[in-house]
Amino acid sequence: MRIIGGNLRGKKILSPTDKSTRPLKDIVRESIFNIIEHSKNEFVNLNSAKVLDLFSGTGSFGIECLSRGAEKVIFFENYANSIKVLRKNLDLLKLNKYSKIIEKDSYNISQSQLNLKNFDLIFLDPPFKDNKINQLIEIIKKMKITSKDTLIIIHRKKRITENISKDLIISKEKNYGLSKIIFGKIS
Repeated sequence: MRIIGGNLRGKKILSPTDKSTRPLKDIVRESIFNIIEHSKNEFVNLNSAKVLDLFSGTGSFGIECLSRGAEKVIFFENYANSIKVLRKNLDLLKLNKYSKIIEKDSYNISQSQLNLKNFDLIFLDPPFKDNKINQLIEIIKKMKITSKDTLIIIHRKKRITENISKDLIISKEKNYGLSKIIFGKIS
């Protein structure tokens, strides 16, 4: 895997060492960033953005945000092997001062861990078999860590039909291979 854009473009990102982590494919990541940088409804100015990367795995999404100018990325991950690779990636790319790793399950997120009020972008990439996405949307809404402009991006399996909570106003859905990307904002 490589960083697609920004000042670290072309730099290598270490991949997971086992099959338990499903990294975001480069083509999907590239498409997401094309949408958030060039579309009207899903636009996020990444320059100085504050990003929350839930179920971050080895960090490819958050690292891409940092490469493109994000001010801070908070990574939430609880799988020890992924955390090791994430730490190595941040060390190798010298991104530690712009990031924070919280070694907890994303469903145990709390305001006190974040030290930030409003995020510009929140990325949710739970395991495809996970069926508690609405619980996470509810937690995010209750914590009041979004503004009216905060973009929520969810990576899911295309073949899974989910009734996404009405707390998330979906503006766009895109399919890529086995993946589905959902863009929205908290109501």
